[in-house]
Amino acid sequence: MGLTASVLAIDAGNSKTDVAVVAADGTVLATARGGGFRPPAVGVEAAVAGLARAVEEACARAGVTSVSHVSACLANADLPVEEEQLAAALHARAWGGTVEVRNDTFAILRAGVAEPRGVAVVCGAGINCVGMRPDGRTARFPAVGRISGDWGGGWGLAEEALWYAARAEDGRGEPTALARTLPAHFRLGSMYALIEALHLKTVDEHRRHELTPVLFSTAAQGDPIAHAIVERLAEEVVTMATVALARLDLLTEEAPVVLGGSVLAARHPQLEDGIRVRLTTRAPKATPHVVTVRPVLGAALLGLDHVGAPPEVRERVRTHFSS
Repeated sequence: MGLTASVLAIDAGNSKTDVAVVAADGTVLATARGGGFRPPAVGVEAAVAGLARAVEEACARAGVTSVSHVSACLANADLPVEEEQLAAALHARAWGGTVEVRNDTFAILRAGVAEPRGVAVVCGAGINCVGMRPDGRTARFPAVGRISGDWGGGWGLAEEALWYAARAEDGRGEPTALARTLPAHFRLGSMYALIEALHLKTVDEHRRHELTPVLFSTAAQGDPIAHAIVERLAEEVVTMATVALARLDLLTEEAPVVLGGSVLAARHPQLEDGIRVRLTTRAPKATPHVVTVRPVLGAALLGLDHVGAPPEVRERVRTHFSS
């Protein structure tokens, strides 16, 4: 019979997957990294098959053949029905005795708090917010794009900046330096040239995310339109956080607000200041902070919470990923 570990932790994002095998005493036996996890693009079975490579590599390094519990925090698990479908697919792999699937935003939240209590707002390619309490209550949003009321994220910010810049160049909108700084990023001389390049795909559409830092730098130089877009994002982050806090009855209590994802982790001063000022007004007891530790830590901690691991075990795992 092969050896068994306590928790298999999986944090699978759109661009990469991190896996960790954790022993019952909190020792991280092995880790592995794989590619992105995109069930909407390739289907559930193919996406889970992609996870298998990293899982099998980590288990082989750890010298184990199974775990007690699989804690998987997965991108694109936006709705409970999607979590159920993915949990069934993971359970069929027989990697562990029990399986729990959550949206990957929960991993960032749990990585940033000492106990499963608080709210996280993640702003990377998209935007999402979740919250949790130790009693198991959670708050979340569908977070599937504009049809679920979302605004923000790197992709959305780039689109907004392009919209204002295009209208500024052709006269339909107010002047903005974005009409110059956005095409200049790609060494193009005008918004018309950038529109053509994106439309004809001589500039790959996935490179639009490169325009988000350009937006922030243009705002920092004093451009009113770029400044207003950044302020709108700060408003959206705080709105999501305060709604989640209210749903969990944490609005009047001291509670952490974890900020994660590439846009928030970049710590743009205007955005950070806007978030802090608004939170001070609407949730004065909230304590915002940016988390940069690998989210697989959060998946591991959620798994250890599930199996009832004592505090010293959870602290050993946190120390491993924080060092």
